[in-house]
Amino acid sequence: MPRTFLVTGATGFVGSHVAEALVARGDLVRTLAREGSDTAILDRLGVTVVRGDLTDPDAVRRAAEGADVVIHCGAKVGDWGPVDDYRKVNVEGLRSLLDATLGRPLDRFVVVSSLGVYEARHHFGTDETEPLPDHHIDGYTQSKVEAERLALQYYRKQKLPVTVLRPGFIYGPRDRSVLPRIAGRLRERSVIYIARGRYALNTTYVGNLVDAILLAVDRPEAVGEVFNITDGEFVSKRTFFETIADGIGAKRPRGSIPVWLARFVANWRESVFRRKNKPHPPRATQAQLKFAGLNLDFSIAKARGRLGYAPRVSFQQGMKAALDWYREAQK
Repeated sequence: MPRTFLVTGATGFVGSHVAEALVARGDLVRTLAREGSDTAILDRLGVTVVRGDLTDPDAVRRAAEGADVVIHCGAKVGDWGPVDDYRKVNVEGLRSLLDATLGRPLDRFVVVSSLGVYEARHHFGTDETEPLPDHHIDGYTQSKVEAERLALQYYRKQKLPVTVLRPGFIYGPRDRSVLPRIAGRLRERSVIYIARGRYALNTTYVGNLVDAILLAVDRPEAVGEVFNITDGEFVSKRTFFETIADGIGAKRPRGSIPVWLARFVANWRESVFRRKNKPHPPRATQAQLKFAGLNLDFSIAKARGRLGYAPRVSFQQGMKAALDWYREAQK
C-alpha cells in the first residue's frame, strides 16, 4: 500500500529529488511551500502543496495531518546573519513539525542535517561517535546542531521514530545556489586554492543522498540513529574546482595560500563586516575556509553496515550530471 509522505523543502534542491523518487515508487507526497514559491516540478509530479512555511505552526499541522512518514529537508541555509534567524526556522520550525506528529502513528521522521555539525577542523575518517561542539562558527551550523539534539530528544522522550542523516557537500542537477556561485567565481578567476587544494571535500551526490533517505525510511535499524552520508570516495578540493572549471570552459585556478593565512583573512574580514553591520558576508569567511581549506573526510561505515547504503553514483558521474543540467539551465 502506498504511504503518505510529508517532504519539507520539496520546492528546493534536495527535497525535489526526494519527492520525485517517492512518486516514482508509488507513494503519495505532500509538501509545505511558501506563498509565491515555484511549484512547477511538484505540480507535474502530482505532489499536494500546502501553502505556508515552517514558522507557521497551523500550516505545519495541516501539512502533517495524516502523514505516515516525514522527511525534513527544509532549512534556512547560509553562512552569515544572526543565529536567531536560523533558529527560528531550523530549530523552532522543526519543533512545530515534531509536535504536529505527536499522538498518532508515524513510521519514520527523517531529519536531513549536515556534516557541518562537526567541529570546524581537519577530519580524517571522523565517525558518528565524535561529540558535537556546543558553539559553532556560524548561525546555520549552530542551529543544525541544536536541531539534531532536539529531534533526538523527541526520540528519547516521546518515542518518535527519528533518524538523522548528515550529508556533506551536496551537488547535482537543480542546484540553483552553490554551483552557479562557484561557476561565477571561476569565470572571474577569483578562486584561490588553500593548501594547494590537496585536502578532501565531503562530496555527496544528491541521488546518493536520496538513496540513503529511502533506506532510513525503510530500515527498522535506522530508528534513533545518526548517519554520515557521502559519496564514499576521496575528492580533493583541486579535483572539485578543476572539474567544474573544465565543465564550464573556464580556466583552472592557479594561486594558493596556506591555511593559516586563509584563517587570518577570514577572521579579519568577518570582524570588519560585523563591526559595520553588513547584511551580506565577505568573500572570505570561516565557513568558506572550512569548505575550501580543511580536510573533510568522514566515515560512512555505519551507514554502509546498518542501512546497507552503497553510493551508486561516483563523483565524476554525479558532477557530469550536475554540469549538464547547469549548462542547459544557462540557455
